[in-house]
Amino acid sequence: MDAKHILIFGAGSVGKRHARNLAALGCRISCMDVREDRCQELAQEVDAERFTDECEALAASRYDGVVVGSPPYVHVRQSIAALKAGIPVLLEKPVAPDLEGARRLAAAVEGASAPLLMGYTWRWWPPLRKIRALLGAGVIGPIQHVQFHMSAHLADWHPWERYQDFFMARREMGGGALLDESHWIDLMLWLFGMPSRVSGRIEKISDLEIDSDDNVDLLFAYDDGPRVSMHLDLYGRPHEKFIRFVGSHGTLYWSTDPNQIRIGRGWQQDWDIMTYDCERNDMFVGVAKEFLDVIAGEPPATCAIEDGVRVLEIVETARRASREERVMSLGPSS
Repeated sequence: MDAKHILIFGAGSVGKRHARNLAALGCRISCMDVREDRCQELAQEVDAERFTDECEALAASRYDGVVVGSPPYVHVRQSIAALKAGIPVLLEKPVAPDLEGARRLAAAVEGASAPLLMGYTWRWWPPLRKIRALLGAGVIGPIQHVQFHMSAHLADWHPWERYQDFFMARREMGGGALLDESHWIDLMLWLFGMPSRVSGRIEKISDLEIDSDDNVDLLFAYDDGPRVSMHLDLYGRPHEKFIRFVGSHGTLYWSTDPNQIRIGRGWQQDWDIMTYDCERNDMFVGVAKEFLDVIAGEPPATCAIEDGVRVLEIVETARRASREERVMSLGPSS
């Protein structure tokens, strides 16, 4: 079978990762980035044809798939261009910087002959898939409270470049804790569905030289489900990611460091522990494999455009709740 030819939009960190993984799975790679230096860096890792113009890149070949791994402010434009050409798309999160853009892309997907796979990659992480199964099995009874926590200093993310030059530092490019770490909103939706209410604060509080938000504290309520607290920040050290689920019969705890799931049912610190040896890239490999299935004709199974739109519905409502300092209602389609 001929190797699939994949065009990567965006040759930054995530674009390089997708290029490496898809090449390892037997794909032929082309890349497009407005920065020639980034294209050259990618080509040093993977044999790839390089472009610095979107239209030129799309017109150069008949691609089997397009990966959109560029900054969020160009996600909609690049995805629609690929869909109009009849090419399946793997889109990195978030869909867009705003809900209007996300809905515009969703309408384009609905009318397109090609599918789109949404890349909220934590859905492919083996420990979180296990967490979802454990919650479905009711191992700690009805869930009453959930705590999502992500804290990681922005300067540590890409140590090879100034964080001030990273798109995350710029609000107009789709940077900031809320949008980039909307992974955690997506995980809440994946585990519990749409909440009914949200309140909280989205702000810039650190001395980071950025104009995007670096601190997010949100509270969510479900009419027939748990209360959820969510903290996201771009200034914390050491880095920390965990989710804590408190049920009527115990506590379920997931963390990235150590890479564990813990279950506790008594009043003492006595835990049943499941330790994992999977690596961060494993979830990206899972995404790449599913994208190749989508190219082969399978529908997106793990994460679709509708999931990305729901995240943006929450993001936009949370922003308004923060601005107006009040509780805002959510719904099945806010």
